[in-house]
Amino acid sequence: MTYIPPKIILKKYADLLVNFALGGGKGIKKGDVVYLISYDSSKPLIMEIRRAILRAGGHIISTNYPDTEARRCSLGRDFYLLAQDHQLDFFPRKYMRGLVDEMDHLLLIMGQSDKRELEGIDPEKITRRIVAYKPYFEWRDEKENQGKFTWTIALFATESMAKEANLSLKEYWRQIIRACYLDKQNPIKEWRRIFNKIETIKRKLDRMRIERVYIKGTDVDLWVKIGQYRQWGGGGGRNIPSFEIFTSPDWRGTEGRIKFNQPLYSHGNLIKGIELRFKKGKVVEANAKKNKKLLWQIVKTPGADAIGEISLTDGRFSRIEKFMAETLYDENMGGTEGNMHLALGRSYKECFRGNSRNFKKKNWERLGFNDSVIHDDLISTSPRTVTAFLENGQKKVIYKNGKFVI
Repeated sequence: MTYIPPKIILKKYADLLVNFALGGGKGIKKGDVVYLISYDSSKPLIMEIRRAILRAGGHIISTNYPDTEARRCSLGRDFYLLAQDHQLDFFPRKYMRGLVDEMDHLLLIMGQSDKRELEGIDPEKITRRIVAYKPYFEWRDEKENQGKFTWTIALFATESMAKEANLSLKEYWRQIIRACYLDKQNPIKEWRRIFNKIETIKRKLDRMRIERVYIKGTDVDLWVKIGQYRQWGGGGGRNIPSFEIFTSPDWRGTEGRIKFNQPLYSHGNLIKGIELRFKKGKVVEANAKKNKKLLWQIVKTPGADAIGEISLTDGRFSRIEKFMAETLYDENMGGTEGNMHLALGRSYKECFRGNSRNFKKKNWERLGFNDSVIHDDLISTSPRTVTAFLENGQKKVIYKNGKFVI
């Protein structure tokens, strides 16, 4: 018999997502429209989320994907096996435009019953399909940049997820419960306490006016230009859990090499042993011990050969103790060395310091904000020291031994 957490835990989880994570840490308001995306397996949590939205006075639009007990039954896999070119390129423009216009928030509950459902599918087909939906992501980004849209992502554990992480389903759920503070009487109160600490570090980083950072460690020797008019992000409800502090740098100033000791689960596949070398901001070498072809297909996607994010997680904040085989958790793993990740592809425009509501594409390009339909987070938990070089000519170590030292 499969394990499902007690109802009280699921109710706390739903309350956290609806009344804290959405709305940028403030929750939804009466009359807000929430677009809810889920899988069949997450029904016990989805029922609690729907109740929480209704109690808050919100409206629900939902999409539910069927579970796949075997790969041969997967609708997603069938699509890539059967779709012709015109089907891969199809984008329901009117429907997606209307959806973006209608929704105030998006809540995605990931609960795949087959983590590797697209294993063996031609990578070019997968990236081609993602590129077809680029307008949808651009419309969402524009609305978010105007302060009219928020989103969050969370997990509902399945046997497939637990198996990938070499954990029992009950232990996998224990990690989720601890990471999200669902074992506390008032999880929202706990998250506000953590986010206050994250806000303190963000303010210190912003005041430093960092021009570039040098990252040195056992598997990294990398320079990253932060760029003009940048600020650091983190917290605020985007992703639950989230302990990271990040910014979207000027991609043109990335130089050096880096290895990632954590695997990437991307587009229904597993990529392991990733190594990258950058020159003048672009990936000029990309190697992987497993699924190198898919890695290169990702890098070949427009904009995915440059970075859109650099992120550091302070090990003192995170309660995630184990590898979870899910980027949402692994990019926030704690431990003695904390966590670092780079994202290939799309930048976060919220990392612009100033008013960008009337910005056009050329404004973002001029400042070195990367544009891509891809945003894939590559994770390392190896030892590293991060030194900041400031606009005033000074330099300062800002991260060492898995924590910020500012």
